[in-house]
Amino acid sequence: MLEYVYQATGLLLIAFSLQTFVDTSNSKRIGTGLFWLIYGLSFILGTVLPDWFIGLMVLALTLIAAGGFMGIGNYRHSDPAFRTASADKLKNKMFIPALIVPIGTIMWSKFTGTSALIGLGISALLALIVALMITKGKAQQSLHEGRRLIDAIGWAAILSQFLAALGYLFGEAGVGNTVSQIVKEIVPDSNLFAYVLCYTCGMALFTIIMGNAFAAFAVITTGVAIPLLMIEQSGDPIIIGVIGMLSGYCGTLMTPMAANFNIVPAALLELQNKNQVIYMQFFPALLMLAINTFLIYFLAF
Repeated sequence: MLEYVYQATGLLLIAFSLQTFVDTSNSKRIGTGLFWLIYGLSFILGTVLPDWFIGLMVLALTLIAAGGFMGIGNYRHSDPAFRTASADKLKNKMFIPALIVPIGTIMWSKFTGTSALIGLGISALLALIVALMITKGKAQQSLHEGRRLIDAIGWAAILSQFLAALGYLFGEAGVGNTVSQIVKEIVPDSNLFAYVLCYTCGMALFTIIMGNAFAAFAVITTGVAIPLLMIEQSGDPIIIGVIGMLSGYCGTLMTPMAANFNIVPAALLELQNKNQVIYMQFFPALLMLAINTFLIYFLAF
C-alpha cells in the first residue's frame, strides 16, 4: 500500500507540472513544470528505474533549482472578499480537515501496525474530501491551491529527502567515528562537561549543516554520546539520548536548511524576509541549547 501512496503523490506532482506548462503567466513555466514532472516521475517509477538514472534525475532537479528556472504563476484565486466572507462563515470548521491528518495517521499506525506513511496518505485524502464537503468547493480548485502552495515553497519541498539521504551517507562513510577521534584529540581526558558540551553543540551544529536532527543524531550520538558519555562515563542513555535529540532541534530553529520548519512558513505567510522565522528563533534556541547542556551534565551522571 505504501507504493500506492508514492504513486498517488507522483501523479499529483505531474498534475501540477501539466498545469504549469500551460500557465502562460509564469515566465519560467518550462523550468518549473520540468522540475515537478521529474520529481513526480521519481515517485512513480522509483522502483523501476535503475539507481544511476534516478541519480541523473536528482542532478537535473539540482540544476533547475540552482539555475533559477523556477517561478510563480497564476493560480486562479478566488476574490479576496469572497475568501474573507467564507472564512467568517466557516470559522473553526476548517480545523476539522487539519485535525484529520495527524489523528488519522496516528490511529492507522497504532491499530494496523503498518507504516505511518500509509496512514498519512489515506488521512490526507480523507481530509481533502471533508474539506470539499465543508467548503462546497470544487476538486479542481484544490489542485490550483495545491500548486500555489508547492510553488511558494519551491525547490525546498524536496530538501528533507535530500538531507535524509545525506545523513545516511554520513553514517555509511564513518563520519561518526571521525568525530569521536577529533573530540578525543581536542578535549582533555575524562573532562565530563567538555564531552557533554561537544555532544550538545555537535548535535546543534550538524543539524544546522544538514537541516535534519535525525540525521545528526545518527552521526553525533554514534561518535560522541555512546563511546564517550554512555560507555566511558557511564551516563544514563535515556536522558542523554532524549536531551541530545532536543539539542539537535535547537539547531533546527537556527538554519534555513530545515526548510519545512523555517523557510516554508515564511513562504506560506508571504513574509518579505524569508529568514524572519530564523531571526525570531535564534536566541531562544541558544538559550535552550545551554539549558540542555547543563541538564545532561547534572541529570545523566
